Amino acid sequence: MEVSQEVKNEKKIMVKLECMHKAFGSNKVLNGVDLQIRKGEVVVILGPSGSGKTTLLRCINFLERANQGKVTVNQYTVDCKKASNERIRTLRTKTAMVFQQYNLFRNKTALQNVMEGLIIVRGMKKCDAKVFSEQALERVGLADKFDFYPSQLSGGQQQRVGIARAIVMQPEVILLDEPTSALDPELVGEVLGTIKEVAKSGITMIIVTHEIAFAKEVASRVIFMEGGVVVEDGTPEEVINHPKELRTKQFLSRIHS
Repeated sequence: MEVSQEVKNEKKIMVKLECMHKAFGSNKVLNGVDLQIRKGEVVVILGPSGSGKTTLLRCINFLERANQGKVTVNQYTVDCKKASNERIRTLRTKTAMVFQQYNLFRNKTALQNVMEGLIIVRGMKKCDAKVFSEQALERVGLADKFDFYPSQLSGGQQQRVGIARAIVMQPEVILLDEPTSALDPELVGEVLGTIKEVAKSGITMIIVTHEIAFAKEVASRVIFMEGGVVVEDGTPEEVINHPKELRTKQFLSRIHS
């Protein structure tokens, strides 16, 4: 155990958030969040609705712009107040997002959806993008769905296309915003299984979810947020099974009841 802890400590910081503040009008959503995430960590963020967890995730790649703070991804730092569009674009190339509502192009096939980022963002030739995108879809178990449109796919399959679209970009970090919350219960397992397989590759992942059992199984670290701050941060065993903070205990008791 001591050796693995040393190895973990030697891993470089992949994501660093410094004094992140975000408000929507008079509603303060993030209140000075500081966070460091090491390379290869799978971090699950838990918290009640309105806790700031999704906003924090969206602030990492500037889908929401924090009013104050700094975001660093793999040693590339962007000041949220002063960031130019060029610096934001560069930061975004280091991340990929998996959305709650899939966000697929309805008029494009599964394969075309996955290829899009490689061609438009990376400037890759279409023939090369096709090869990489087919491999990504095979990796998420959709080798037989290349030519299917979103309307022909189940919600679980659509979300797996979304995951393929993220991993094909070979990002430093994958951000997943409640990837199963829009799914029928019977489809949740297939998506969680796919995320679990991707996590085995060693890529850094930050996941906002309410799936406690999944967090226990896959996360190397669990963060509980409430009121725009980090209330508790530790291993799944520490935070889920033996929480120290009263607010964490209250949240988990509601989830389990």
